[in-house]
Amino acid sequence: MLSRSNAGERTGPAGWLLRAVTAAHTTVVVGQPVFAGVYLSGDFDALRWHELNANNTTCLSYVQLIVAAVLWAGSRRSWPFFGTLAVVVAEAVQYFAGLKGALWLHLPLGVTTIAGIVILTIAVWRTPFPRRTKRDQEDGDE
Repeated sequence: MLSRSNAGERTGPAGWLLRAVTAAHTTVVVGQPVFAGVYLSGDFDALRWHELNANNTTCLSYVQLIVAAVLWAGSRRSWPFFGTLAVVVAEAVQYFAGLKGALWLHLPLGVTTIAGIVILTIAVWRTPFPRRTKRDQEDGDE
């Protein structure tokens, strides 16, 4: 269990921003199968909603990648960046597979991508991301 009393373990602003972006990203991603299901139920307008939400998902994934890079620079934690990069790549493949109508790839990759972003979001929320101290920065320069 994480200790809340240690001030050195408190999450800094970049960590909180990453948490907010991953939560928003997860929320938007979970909407994708909902819109696809509505479309498959016969409401053909839902395909447009699925496309618009895919664009929102893509934008949020790039924002998340930038925030994860800032966090990496400020806290020396690289795993959020590389986890987000994996999600960005999967979403890019997912996006183009959907545009091409390659449902054999689009559907299973969608399930995998949703699972990946949910797991990443949980990990980000469970991990403290303290700011680097002056001493940490000086040690890194040596």
